[in-house]
Amino acid sequence: MSSRCLFCDIVAGRSGAGVILADDEFVAIHDKYPKAPVHALVIPRRHLVSLAEIGDLDAGYCQRMLEFVLATARELGVSDPGYRVITNVGRGGGQVIFHLHWHLLAGRSVGFDIEEEL
Repeated sequence: MSSRCLFCDIVAGRSGAGVILADDEFVAIHDKYPKAPVHALVIPRRHLVSLAEIGDLDAGYCQRMLEFVLATARELGVSDPGYRVITNVGRGGGQVIFHLHWHLLAGRSVGFDIEEEL
């Protein structure tokens, strides 16, 4: 079993992932196994295991990461009517690939009906 990180390979360009948007710090790709009509992954080029490591980052980097998520939504044309952004933390939170990434889902109702919950 290889210890290589799949997402490190993707952000380094060593895979055939469909890139949506990229800059020096982040890459957005189409999810290979989409859970919604629009399903992108936003991946930092810097290897971070999960959101649990956010305390080790400077505020500017965190802001740029979230701005890149917003830019990806604009690039995909899903800013209106909206989208959902998810990150899983640890095995118990459903994390499968241990490199921080954000799921951006859109194209159908992908959230919870908050009024139904109330």
